[in-house]
Amino acid sequence: MKHSFSVCTLLMVAALSAEAQTSRLSVGGYGEANFTRNYYSDHVSRYSQPEAHRDDPSHGRFDIPHAVVRLGYDFGKGWSMGTEIEFEHGGNGVAYEKEDEEGGEWEQETEKGGEVELEQFWIQKSFARWANIRAGHIVVPVGLNNAHHEPLHYFTVYRPEGENTIMPSTWHQTGLSFWGRYGDFRYEAQLLAGLNSDQFTNTGWIHKGHKSPMEFDVANKYAVALRLDNYSVPGLRIGLSGYYGHSIGNSYPNDANGVGATYKGKVLIGAIDFTYQAHNWIVRGQADYGYLGDAEQLKYVYNRLNSKSPYKHSAFVSGNAYAVGIEAGYDVFSQIASLRQDDQKLYVFGRFEAYNPYASSTKGTAYDYTEVKRMAFGVNYHPVKQVVIKGEYSKRFLKSLYNDEPSVSIGVAYEGMFL
Repeated sequence: MKHSFSVCTLLMVAALSAEAQTSRLSVGGYGEANFTRNYYSDHVSRYSQPEAHRDDPSHGRFDIPHAVVRLGYDFGKGWSMGTEIEFEHGGNGVAYEKEDEEGGEWEQETEKGGEVELEQFWIQKSFARWANIRAGHIVVPVGLNNAHHEPLHYFTVYRPEGENTIMPSTWHQTGLSFWGRYGDFRYEAQLLAGLNSDQFTNTGWIHKGHKSPMEFDVANKYAVALRLDNYSVPGLRIGLSGYYGHSIGNSYPNDANGVGATYKGKVLIGAIDFTYQAHNWIVRGQADYGYLGDAEQLKYVYNRLNSKSPYKHSAFVSGNAYAVGIEAGYDVFSQIASLRQDDQKLYVFGRFEAYNPYASSTKGTAYDYTEVKRMAFGVNYHPVKQVVIKGEYSKRFLKSLYNDEPSVSIGVAYEGMFL
């Protein structure tokens, strides 16, 4: 009996020890599967010859925009790690694309030096709730979309279009972060490599500036990103974020005596955003404004002129860009007792946004079709907390010269931690 008791005790201790070890590991993720029918032309000259494509047939797309696996581990003594592996649009890093900016030429585009993207990979040391240092590949929390990019944090089927057009999304780079929370405030400061101006475009502004076709991120120039969130009012979060860095000359190889020695390509972004969630309402909004110095020089940077270079954009880039948006949804199931008790939710929502990646003319050149106002409305049904089924009608309103762009989208998404 004594021996039997000892064995049982050892087994119990081993089981508790295994459980303690397992609790240090966290596993989760999020993903989306979408269908869209676009009731406008997808022809390459739909903006240069809008009249010729006014009655073009509609086109549809199935897509998996993001499928992300999250892993984390607590090593103890304040040390932890986190990682996110993201499969975008099926996870293929090389694809054929029709370049509207280059007359519809077919090109094989390398989106990233790999078949999948490592969206996050960091090691963290936590000294206190108010003081944490994180080093590695991290999310840059500038704007509402980057700080809260998971599919349960926006109503539309795809990520909010304005911020997703003018800025990287999700914006992730390798760098160093200091963050914490004190009272009703959460704050974060980051040191990063600068963006690469060779990746800037007229239709996307700095959207591709954080990507590198190399096996490394070029860091000839540096940048800082800041974010401050306040939670003083119950149900309300208000955030301020900003970015400053140089972009010209942050390419490979480094030409110390070239254009990067003369021009800086300063990138300055300021953003304000909020989320209100109370009384069965969710309301979100943001406003972002960006400035790019020496924008008129980017067309002539030597990396763009080399025929074998991965940087082949020939259009001018704007010195300014903006994106503003607001969305609101009400949970109609909150008024039905049985559904409310079952924790099911059905948000009826509306969204409006306006954005322009080419908000100022460079060298007298205009791309008027980049100025967009977009309206959307639809529903988000949550059968359980971690799953949402989305339906949406949306319409882009362009200047009168061009054709408006309506579409219908359906999506299903999940987000959660499994362990």
